[in-house]
Amino acid sequence: MLSLSIAPAARPHLDDLAWRAVRRRMARMLGAVERAERGEDFEVAVRMAGDAEIRALNRDYRNADRATDVLAFSQREGEGGGLHPEVLGDIVISVETAARQQKQGLFFELVFLYAHGLCHLLGYDHQTDAEEAEMDTRVAALLAESSRRGRIRAA
Repeated sequence: MLSLSIAPAARPHLDDLAWRAVRRRMARMLGAVERAERGEDFEVAVRMAGDAEIRALNRDYRNADRATDVLAFSQREGEGGGLHPEVLGDIVISVETAARQQKQGLFFELVFLYAHGLCHLLGYDHQTDAEEAEMDTRVAALLAESSRRGRIRAA
């Protein structure tokens, strides 16, 4: 299950039709993950935020007092991480930062940042070149599946 909330600071960046399309692409990626992970139903909450909101989260949880593009908060790690394995966690995306850094359009940037955050929730990281290559491969597979039509395939 995908839950998407859009902060007032983020809403004006896309029209309602584009927000619905972003949500469809996100839901399709989550479906592809569910098929790849033994058919389990997962839960992910996504917050489309502004820079002020994500900066506060980045400061409070990562000790970095600056806005960033995406944060992923896994619910499968740490104490109690195994209690609800279907709950992957939360992804927060700064639409303002995404708008500044996008090169292929804001829509694509938001979908890409969601795929990146989703991979973090699945345990991927990019601390080393090998980890980054593995994560990039999964992100690319999720993006490819999200843009397809027809039945959702594992990615």
